[in-house]
Amino acid sequence: MTMPLLTSLLGLFIIIPLIGFALTMLVPKKNEDAISWIAYSTVGSHMVLAWIFLVLWLFGGYPTLETIELILYNTESYKFFISFYFDKITAVYLFVGSFLCFLVTVYSRWYLHRERGYKRFFNTILFFFIGYNIIIFSGNFETLFIGWEVLGITSFLLIGFYRERYLPVKNALKVFTVFRVADMGLILVIWMSHHLWHENITFSKLMHPELVAQTLEGNTTLGILIGLMLLLAAAVKSGQLPFSSWVPRAMEGPTPSSAIFYGSLSVHLGVFLLLRTFPFWENQIVVVAPVILLGVATAVVATLISRVQSSIKTQIAYSSVAQIGIIFVEVALGFYDLALIHLAGNAFLRTYQLLVSPSAVTFLLRDQFYNFVPREYIDKHSTSKQIEYAAYMLSVKEFNLDSFMYFFFWDPVKWIGRKLNLVLSGTGGFVIATTLFLVGLACLYYEQSLPAGVQQFLPTLFAFIALIVVLKSFSERMSPQLSWYFVIMNHLWVALAISFYDEVTTREIVIYISGILLSGLVGYACLAQLKSLERKVDLKEPQGQGHVYEYPTQAFIFLLACLGLMGFPITPSFLGIDLIFTHIHTDQIVFAFILALSFIIVGLSLVRIYSRVYLGPHVKTYHAVPFKNS
Repeated sequence: MTMPLLTSLLGLFIIIPLIGFALTMLVPKKNEDAISWIAYSTVGSHMVLAWIFLVLWLFGGYPTLETIELILYNTESYKFFISFYFDKITAVYLFVGSFLCFLVTVYSRWYLHRERGYKRFFNTILFFFIGYNIIIFSGNFETLFIGWEVLGITSFLLIGFYRERYLPVKNALKVFTVFRVADMGLILVIWMSHHLWHENITFSKLMHPELVAQTLEGNTTLGILIGLMLLLAAAVKSGQLPFSSWVPRAMEGPTPSSAIFYGSLSVHLGVFLLLRTFPFWENQIVVVAPVILLGVATAVVATLISRVQSSIKTQIAYSSVAQIGIIFVEVALGFYDLALIHLAGNAFLRTYQLLVSPSAVTFLLRDQFYNFVPREYIDKHSTSKQIEYAAYMLSVKEFNLDSFMYFFFWDPVKWIGRKLNLVLSGTGGFVIATTLFLVGLACLYYEQSLPAGVQQFLPTLFAFIALIVVLKSFSERMSPQLSWYFVIMNHLWVALAISFYDEVTTREIVIYISGILLSGLVGYACLAQLKSLERKVDLKEPQGQGHVYEYPTQAFIFLLACLGLMGFPITPSFLGIDLIFTHIHTDQIVFAFILALSFIIVGLSLVRIYSRVYLGPHVKTYHAVPFKNS
């Protein structure tokens, strides 16, 4: 009797924070008491329910629970459903998450008193808590990816909480960029899993070693690729090398959000992904070895960096990353329970350290002022000291990890975009892109008249054009409306490319395009209205133009349009993207990679437009403008 009862309660852990989030959205922003009490009640009731649930689960013999909550799409060859799953991994993350989120919510009520963004902070925290619960209760990759996307956008919003300053907005965009790499890895995992299992695989089936071994027996290469993409997604989310530099950059947000996100919960979700999929890759030495090497390297490098940083938040960030590196090693070696205990301890410790960090800084400043003792002279020319100083300088510079990320991720995209400005700028670019798309439509209409070789080549060519178009959108510096148009064109080219497959139905194309067109029209209307109200709206200034102050409602609607256009789970396009990838065969890895990369850059371009138009210091001089490095 206990098991059906517990299974029926799984959905409540998503519904409770969802209700709290909806209620806080309705409360006026000046009513701090109502906002905080709704947040208290939501997170508190969630914590009480979680602890009662865990007690009943333990006394019931800690069974594994699974349920399919909602089937969104169902055909003979494909089923998209929301599934929940509960075992000891979920239990640990639920216990840690419910308690720490309640603790930070109580702390934030007084810490953020009279902040201009008081309501916005609690809205975002509750939205984050929804995504966190979706991830830890997810029963398949599709459900997990919904929560994964929620965490990505809430990270951006919380890091850029002080949106009138330049650096928080810049670092929010930088972190979101890195997170999109993890999104790409997870998209490719979902695509390859569909072809490996020929179904929407659930995590409960991954727990059967015989089934996994039998499936991988004739698909070794595909299994290795899935394992490596899982490692990529986990490494990015948990700040492992070479992606570690995003964690201290994420500390630009308020201290409570730093504690709950990057000290305790969000940063450990890479470990969750490895633990949840461990039975799949535990016998693949090609995957296990990189996990161990990556964990050891991160632990060593992050420890060195953390010991020489002058900022207490940066010290804590890299200390947490170093411990997570060790947890990666524990997971790879099969020390399941030790990894769970370790991550729980690390989460509690880092939350405590971050919440007391303002007091710790005050104490240390006073202590240094009264009790400073200069170091005695030592020999600086010995070999050991020179090695020590070299390591010190590398650690101070954080091993140039930021430069590495710029060199391999930002700079190539910007370089390609600048080259495209020669042919796709201004009205000429609009005309060329539109004309080419009409030619593509003509190719689809006369598909049967084309040679077979051309028909096979056109999907990849059109996907490549879609990538080129969105790269131009990302690098556009003048017109936000033109940049927005190129994002819409990217989706249309993707739909055109996938339409050449016979198994793709008109219904699936409509599902994908419907959300894109709706979001595109809403976003374009917002930009057009803003252009009519303001004399100058462009993308030239990297610090942004700050129009959110005078047009907050418009900025919120535009943000929703951005989310819809990037395939966020608020429109049918989220389902449409998954449907598109189900029709790409495993021998079309280049086509799949181009589409995945295209979707990632779409997200970057949209967030860039939002940041440069609505966030940052206001362009009008009668608004208060903080210093650039505040």
